[in-house]
Amino acid sequence: MQTIQDNKGSIKVSNESIADFIAFVGKEAVGAADEQIMFEAIRIHSPPATVCTPYKFYYKGKFSHCGVNFFQLIRLNSGRKIQYINDTRRTKDCL
Repeated sequence: MQTIQDNKGSIKVSNESIADFIAFVGKEAVGAADEQIMFEAIRIHSPPATVCTPYKFYYKGKFSHCGVNFFQLIRLNSGRKIQYINDTRRTKDCL
């Protein structure tokens, strides 16, 4: 998983392991983290596919940030699996 943050024109790219993401989500109270996702574009180029999902993220009822998630999927014999996730984060100029 990779995040691209734009902080007043200063771009920062960071990587996060699946284990760290699961640990964060797993410790939160039910409803504390609310990511409101919109499905904007799905492109299938068999076997890969990409999904673009703009979102707004609220933490404990307060707006935290917004951005766009990009999912790279691959079709295997067992079905489509997420190969890669990339997201952007902004604190203003939200969709």
